Amino acid sequence: MKTLRRLLVLVLLLLLAAGGTAFWWLHQPLPLPADSVDLSIEPGRTPRGVAQDVANAGVRVDPRVLWLWFRLSGQDRQIRAGSYELDRSTTPRSLLSKLVRGDEALRAVTLVEGWNFRQVREALAKAEQLRPDTAGLADAAIMEQLQRPGVPAEGRFFPDTYTYAKGSSDLAVLRRALRAMDKRLEAAWAQRAPDTPLRNADEALVLASIVEKETGRASDRGLVAGVFANRLRIGMPLQTDPTVIYGMGAAFDGNLRKKDLLTDTPWNTYTRAGLPPTPIAMPGRAALLAAVRPDATTALYFVARGDGSSHFSPSLDEHNRAVDQYQRGLARGLPPAAVRQDRPPGTKAE
Repeated sequence: MKTLRRLLVLVLLLLLAAGGTAFWWLHQPLPLPADSVDLSIEPGRTPRGVAQDVANAGVRVDPRVLWLWFRLSGQDRQIRAGSYELDRSTTPRSLLSKLVRGDEALRAVTLVEGWNFRQVREALAKAEQLRPDTAGLADAAIMEQLQRPGVPAEGRFFPDTYTYAKGSSDLAVLRRALRAMDKRLEAAWAQRAPDTPLRNADEALVLASIVEKETGRASDRGLVAGVFANRLRIGMPLQTDPTVIYGMGAAFDGNLRKKDLLTDTPWNTYTRAGLPPTPIAMPGRAALLAAVRPDATTALYFVARGDGSSHFSPSLDEHNRAVDQYQRGLARGLPPAAVRQDRPPGTKAE
């Protein structure tokens, strides 16, 4: 009997020691070859395969022991595919928790309101751990990849911050931004004013892009849109500098001259009436709403005051007086951009 008791006590001690060792192991940081390790789990991977992937990533752990932990936890079938990042604090317990939650290693890229598509592509090319599948593709080819053949890329992507898993395709980010703009534009167009001069949502997108580029202060956005809506109603050229600059492309050197205003391009709203053929930038939500529901105003002109705001005028005489007043700022050392104006015919460009 004494021998049996001793045997039971020994077995119990061994079990306690094994349990203590397992508890200790579960809470010990896994040995990593570097401060951080990338781990990619493909869809359909088995728990045993996941354990092997961890070891293959450079983590110094016996994959058989790790797989046994996955099995005993009862969560082995809940592991999610994805891209993960392990650091020096990762333990077997926290690793499984990360894999079950799908807590992927995400990066982010921000597309800024007012950017053109060239700037969007530059931002995507510089984004960390984003696969450059669009590299070498023309803009039209990118739109074909996004199932929008024949649709100009300019202005079709919603400016926002987009997160993505490491190794994701830049096309996936563009697809999300495209769908986001579709949704925002549809919502804005549904709220259009009954007397809007715009014929469809595409025209709203074009006008919103101009409003985005012309607005120095958010509180003026509705009035800027109102000026352009008034001009469209009476067939008056929009005469807005950002469209001219967009049409010049790489030829624009930072200074807009009178000859530039007189040089015809499809986007020159001094030489052509109506809206340009495409957007000139990415408008944000506020610009979209301003384009379809502009502030009620009799103004046909506006000039920058130099503090980010604009002065709005219903007549050419009043506008010219405002131009004279605010152009005096040049003599006080303000940069030309501070007094850039919506120029009526016959006014002088730099």
